[in-house]
Amino acid sequence: MNHQFTYPEGYASPLDILQNEKAIKLVKDHFEQNLSSELRLRRVTAPLFVLKGTGINDDLNGIERKVTFAIPSIDNQEAEVVNSLAKWKRLALAELNIPHGFGLYTDMNAIRPDETLDATHSLYVDQWDWELVINEKERHISFLKKVVQKIYEVLKRTEFVVYEQFGIEPVLPDNIVFIHSEDLLKRYPHLSVEERERKAAKRHGAIFIMGIGAPLSNGEPHDSRAPDYDDWITHNSDGRQGLNGDLILWNPVLQCAFEISSMGIRVDKHALSQQLEATNTTDRKELYFHKKLFNDELPQSIGGGIGQSRLAMFFLRKAHIGEVQCSLWPEEIKKECSDRNIFLLE
Repeated sequence: MNHQFTYPEGYASPLDILQNEKAIKLVKDHFEQNLSSELRLRRVTAPLFVLKGTGINDDLNGIERKVTFAIPSIDNQEAEVVNSLAKWKRLALAELNIPHGFGLYTDMNAIRPDETLDATHSLYVDQWDWELVINEKERHISFLKKVVQKIYEVLKRTEFVVYEQFGIEPVLPDNIVFIHSEDLLKRYPHLSVEERERKAAKRHGAIFIMGIGAPLSNGEPHDSRAPDYDDWITHNSDGRQGLNGDLILWNPVLQCAFEISSMGIRVDKHALSQQLEATNTTDRKELYFHKKLFNDELPQSIGGGIGQSRLAMFFLRKAHIGEVQCSLWPEEIKKECSDRNIFLLE
């Protein structure tokens, strides 16, 4: 998706440098603790890289390069820096024997060299990856919505704590609005995906767009999804495809739709088989992760990733993600930001 932003006129950060660092920690600590409590998640330690060829790493939309390196001490086998931990977490649920109704979360750090750098995208990705054990009866859209609403309540509580500590006025609406990507297409048939999201986010303030990955009535998916973690092919009780979605807020600083989380009920073996067929990736059936799923060795689950820097950027009303994380930026972006009173961390 092509991301375009206009830097705000007359921007000034609401916090100085030292306040900024304290506020980043407050946002991360408060949200993490409350997310863990709300969804009953235990913290676990996660890998920065995994071996290539196991099927454990995630492919996102399937075209990004992975940061890869050889390991002389392990017969020069190649390792990949993780893109996310969607499949690794499900393996961890099984290995740790996490019971139904409980789950895990971890700090995920990644490097995405092909990312288009702008106000909300950098080379460095930091997020909370979480995964919750469910049962077959919970593989439906109502349960997905219930979990989304719990996460949204944690967002609102975090926003209030930031207001109490630093005086930054809350903007989140009382309720989040759920809309399927097909209904969003019908509402705005002549707009691009990005413009549809912008219209809906501005109108409602907080939205969850469901059903991302399967082709819509115009023949195109709302956005691409890998075939082996989110279930985007199963029909839900509304007759629409998909048990997944994106949580998007209206960003009052950048005046744009601002994705906070991508999440969903994960594939069972039937959905995995259909999605591998639909994406012409049936060769993955022989990979380690996929074999375990087909052999019923992994629990049913729901999970997702929640951007840490994204949250800090939103709650602290920042104009650029480089104000809340250290990364690398081309000289033209650094100059653009400096000229607009936006100071990037380095």
